[in-house]
Amino acid sequence: MRDPAASLGNTTAATLRQWIVEGRLLPGQHLSEKQLAEQLEISRNTLREAFRLLTQQSLLTHIPYAGVMVARPDLAAIIDIYRVRRLIERQAVAEASPHHPAIERMEQAVGQARYARDAHDWLAVGSANIDFHRALVSLTDSPRIEAMYADLSAELRLAFGLVNDPARIHAPYIESNSDIVALLRQGNNQQAVARLEAYLLKSERSLLAVYNG
Repeated sequence: MRDPAASLGNTTAATLRQWIVEGRLLPGQHLSEKQLAEQLEISRNTLREAFRLLTQQSLLTHIPYAGVMVARPDLAAIIDIYRVRRLIERQAVAEASPHHPAIERMEQAVGQARYARDAHDWLAVGSANIDFHRALVSLTDSPRIEAMYADLSAELRLAFGLVNDPARIHAPYIESNSDIVALLRQGNNQQAVARLEAYLLKSERSLLAVYNG
């Protein structure tokens, strides 16, 4: 029989992970057990189980005598995130059918990003960008790959959170996403892969510049 406490811990971890993806929890932010337990209406033991799970996933960090903090991805983590992104996303685009339903979701994410950009809501632009790439990964038709990428998205959002100027990190990629959609609809997969490769390289360098600057 499934342990109800463990199940609730997993559910709580999923909620906190989604808050990270949405940018509601920021890199280096201290998490108060008391406040979060009251907000989520759960016991502290359940919250600690969620903290344990998210710490294993490198999304939270436990610091002795300081408590639990949202993780700050380091240089090695960012390089590894982009290594995994290249492995997954390039293959997804290379083998995509021009009629795959995920392409419509990608297009919708571009529209949401443009709307948020015009409203100067860069947090929402970042969320739309992550939605775009999660839809892109859905081109694989692999639930396991999609689940793995969902976890990676939370780490990616934390990396984005290190940038003081979110417009600089997000604005250039809205039209790049649109170009990838257009190329996929035309069946020009190899051109779409080349566009994606240039995109990922530029995005990675922008984040790494945070550490070098």
